Amino acid sequence: MTEVDAAGAPVNSGAAADEAGHRMSGGTGTGTGGITATPLPAHRDEWEQRVLAEPNLLGDIAFAVGGPFHLMYPARVARNIRGFQEAFTRAGVDGFVYFGKKANKAACVARACAEQGAGVDVASTGELTAALAQGVRGSELMVTGPEKSDDLLWLAARHRAVIAVDSVGELERIAALGFSARVLLRVLPPASASRFGMTEAEIEHALTAATAMTSVRLEGFSFHLSGYDPVPRAELAADLVRRCLHARTLGHPASTISIGGGFGVDYVPARAWSDFTEDASRRWFHTGKKFDSYYPYHCPEPGPAMLTAILGRDGLAEHLRGNGIRLAIEPGRALLDRAGSTVFRVQGSKTRLAHGHPYRILTVDGSSLSLSEQWFDSEYLPDPVLWPPREGTATPTVVGAATCLESDMLSWRRIPLPGPADTGDLLVYPNTAGYQMDSNESTFHELPLPPKVALHDAPGGRYRWTLDAH
Repeated sequence: MTEVDAAGAPVNSGAAADEAGHRMSGGTGTGTGGITATPLPAHRDEWEQRVLAEPNLLGDIAFAVGGPFHLMYPARVARNIRGFQEAFTRAGVDGFVYFGKKANKAACVARACAEQGAGVDVASTGELTAALAQGVRGSELMVTGPEKSDDLLWLAARHRAVIAVDSVGELERIAALGFSARVLLRVLPPASASRFGMTEAEIEHALTAATAMTSVRLEGFSFHLSGYDPVPRAELAADLVRRCLHARTLGHPASTISIGGGFGVDYVPARAWSDFTEDASRRWFHTGKKFDSYYPYHCPEPGPAMLTAILGRDGLAEHLRGNGIRLAIEPGRALLDRAGSTVFRVQGSKTRLAHGHPYRILTVDGSSLSLSEQWFDSEYLPDPVLWPPREGTATPTVVGAATCLESDMLSWRRIPLPGPADTGDLLVYPNTAGYQMDSNESTFHELPLPPKVALHDAPGGRYRWTLDAH
């Protein structure tokens, strides 16, 4: 039976029961009558622990920048790339990693890709030229997106990038350029209502057309699936291998398949996520706010582990090896896992009551446009960290933005901060490099966009920092 709230609206398994009495957590151990959310502490790498423990680094950056900023650690991006490459090596599969650039614009990420022998997945001339500027070779680019502009197709063909073709008309425009263009045909997954990809009839038409095109080199097929289940990816990958074998009978080299992105990220521990999803209550949220769904912030097989599961399904790795087919992947969020944080300065606070219990409302010097989940009608759930660090009594706290919009809240959930935050303190939202930064930012209120600050290891266990060049 579908659970509904007091207004009759459906409530998903991870969303809250309503205030009037569906599932409630009681006191959650905070002594505030259940108005404080259960903690959702993020997994934290050594570099993040060191940054938070530094007595001056974050404060100095905040002083120099004069507003909110995004912190990037490209060495972690490099480590994530190697994780996927090692998964390919263990499986004995010829694989190639393309970073889904739309997940983060930082130049230091594209540079890490170039340094680690990874490519970049781009969908605009701006993204293509930005990747080239950081040392990614044209032949290491995958160009995706629907009905690409003529300028993008021309640049891609000139630089020998692989172009994922989304329609027969686009294939014909590529052929008209007169270059020896490298293409994949993007397949519409079965039973999918997506606007991307080609139907079975369109794929057959494209195959026939490509056979007669001397300026097109058909290198294989691609697809993209939503969600984080490895099984349908493995099954559709096997289907693309069969398509490659058929294309070879028509004279095409067809030696590559791309299974896109969608590799999960594990933000918070399993127990914390379970506690949240089992007991979440609207009492935990400012004004009784309710969200219908959340990103799955715990993933049991994230990133490279998910790739390993895909390759191990029904002998897919052996199938790829036996037929001489390269597997390409296009992770975005997963290559940015634990590679960045977003930092806001507290500008002021006030106290309010909920169900007779006090809680704090902070205003910070930024906007929820820098935490993109809010603008997808959801909440970014990993707990922010209060800096300078302190120990104290859990203080239920929500976080609002420095704009004139009632809805502009960075955290509707009453987070158990370790004491009341003071003006000038910093809130560090963890693991925001994947899609949270910059994808929805704007200069609303004529506020400047938060800059990205790249951290680099320095002698003596120190960090050096610089403004990112993007």
